[in-house]
Amino acid sequence: MKSKFFFSAAALSTWLFGSALAAPSVTLELVATNFVSPTTLVSEPKTENLLVADQAGVIYRVKKGGATEPWLDLTTKTAKLNQGFDERGILGLALHPDFADNGRAFVVYSAPRRASAPESWDNTWTLSEFKTENGVAKLDSEKKLLEIDKPYFNHNGGSIAFGADGYLYAGVGDGGAGNDKEDSAKPAVGGHSPGGNGQDLNRLLGKILRLDVSKPGVLGIPSDNPYAKGGGRPEIYAWGIRNPWRISFDRETHQLYVADIGQDLYEEVDIIKKGGNYGWPVREGFHCFNQEDGRNTPEECPCVGKDGKQFIDPAFEYKSYRSFPRDPGALGISITGGYVYRGKAIPALVGKYVFADWSRNMAVADGVLYVASHVGKGASWSIEKLSPQSHPDKLGMCIPAFGEDADGELYVMTNNSSQLVGHSGKVWKIVSTSK
Repeated sequence: MKSKFFFSAAALSTWLFGSALAAPSVTLELVATNFVSPTTLVSEPKTENLLVADQAGVIYRVKKGGATEPWLDLTTKTAKLNQGFDERGILGLALHPDFADNGRAFVVYSAPRRASAPESWDNTWTLSEFKTENGVAKLDSEKKLLEIDKPYFNHNGGSIAFGADGYLYAGVGDGGAGNDKEDSAKPAVGGHSPGGNGQDLNRLLGKILRLDVSKPGVLGIPSDNPYAKGGGRPEIYAWGIRNPWRISFDRETHQLYVADIGQDLYEEVDIIKKGGNYGWPVREGFHCFNQEDGRNTPEECPCVGKDGKQFIDPAFEYKSYRSFPRDPGALGISITGGYVYRGKAIPALVGKYVFADWSRNMAVADGVLYVASHVGKGASWSIEKLSPQSHPDKLGMCIPAFGEDADGELYVMTNNSSQLVGHSGKVWKIVSTSK
């Protein structure tokens, strides 16, 4: 089947760059500084404090006024990080819906390789539960709930969030290297299934998981998970994912948004359905994908997965600068997922998906903020660049993550380098400038 026919739905999701109303007038208000690379932000219940996870290994409490203090130090638990580009570290933080009463916190981080994993593999994707006492998380309270062996250092995902159903959702990358296959120059033997981890239901790599953590220190499986009764790993909720960097729920519709970083040509955002197969590595965005040569899209590819079910199209995609020759219509090189805005301070943003591209240039910090919104009643989306008045020309920063507070207001997390060096990491609040 030819791709132009198979992906005819793409015509319904054409990017209409600049065709929508002008982007809302906002500015970035500095909240806190001195992080390495902040990856997650949540509100601490019944306080005005924020909890910010720094990829380098420490979760901080940020008080009103910007003062910070360690809340959970995991530097002795994480894999040894590169003093350069690295995708490992603290990757996710979520507080139990009843955190104010039970003090239960959940963290995803990259632990060293387990002895049971192949020697050529890299690290262990780890979901742990911690208890808090006297306002801080206790390191010695850790209960490891789920460990996933990772063949390579990259494509970890790690973002976690509680759904309205009370279950914990987690994004897991495809294992790393490129094209969902082993790196011939540095093979991690057995690190990728034939046809890719994303399409292997017996592996948790390349998936969205749905987990029951209702009992302290115990990992359960929701009885209505797609493969709870067999046919695949019971933790799996959706599959065919490459590198989910970041996931979030729309507070109003409860839809789960996943920003999936592409290989070379396209970045995408998926709205997750139970049991959905989003195609990786058979396709990238709306397009067929060639595992042997990711920059040359094949004319034909399967319409369905191994289970016979049709692949699900992304909500939208955009072209990547990583294509060669560089496409003049490209918007970046690595998508950073955000949130559907449901706050009250910026009415013009309500119902729109605020996200970013991490940086349009690996060598220079050049992140860009964007807003995506539905056009009309169909499946079409439009995208607008969001240019804060505080940074009218360009941000001049990388954008590793977003955060959302208890009121639904959004935060942007940045640093000045693609490397895990220095302490240029900052947290900014998106604030309206309209009167």
